Amino acid sequence: MPRMRKIVATKTKNVMVSLSNHCEQGQRALLQQAQDENLFLFTFRLLPFPSLKAFCFLLLAFCSSCSLNPNMQRHGQAALQGEWQQDTSAIQQKLVTSSSYHIRFDCDSFFVQINNISKVNYGADTCMRSGHWSEYIKGNYAQKNDTLYLKGLFCNPDFSFKENTDCFRTGLYKEFFRITQKDSIIQLSGTSSVIPIQLHLIKRTSCTPKPL
Repeated sequence: MPRMRKIVATKTKNVMVSLSNHCEQGQRALLQQAQDENLFLFTFRLLPFPSLKAFCFLLLAFCSSCSLNPNMQRHGQAALQGEWQQDTSAIQQKLVTSSSYHIRFDCDSFFVQINNISKVNYGADTCMRSGHWSEYIKGNYAQKNDTLYLKGLFCNPDFSFKENTDCFRTGLYKEFFRITQKDSIIQLSGTSSVIPIQLHLIKRTSCTPKPL
């Protein structure tokens, strides 16, 4: 029995040292690691109650001093950092309904404002506001070769989460574009429109990753 107690004490000490040395990795991951090694089950079965109580107290003390590292933005594409405004083409001006995009790329995040204009008379429709309305989207993007992937959520004008409403789109936004770039002009050819989105740079920024 003394030998068994010594083994238990050694394993318990190893767990506490591991928790202390890796606190910054997040208490959830550490507890999962301890469970995987069956150390908690081993200790629960072999330690008498007073020692078990002391062990749990020490474990709680170590874990309470841990804090999860915040998720951080990634750097994204350096060439895209900044604010971009769509150039309205002559073709769009002739359409019954047209849209113009304002896109901001911040590290690996994007923020989109889509301004819509319709020549159709919607009458008393409170959503369309006499044929002028905007939609807002934020999320993350990734570029692979000449394809730009956007995935995010429809938002309120301040880019806060948008609850389900009867006006316009809500929920998940997912789109990909073929992207070409030359100096301060980028062109996005998407799947939802046959007319490419051509944007010019109006403000250049640099990426400073921030907590999400």
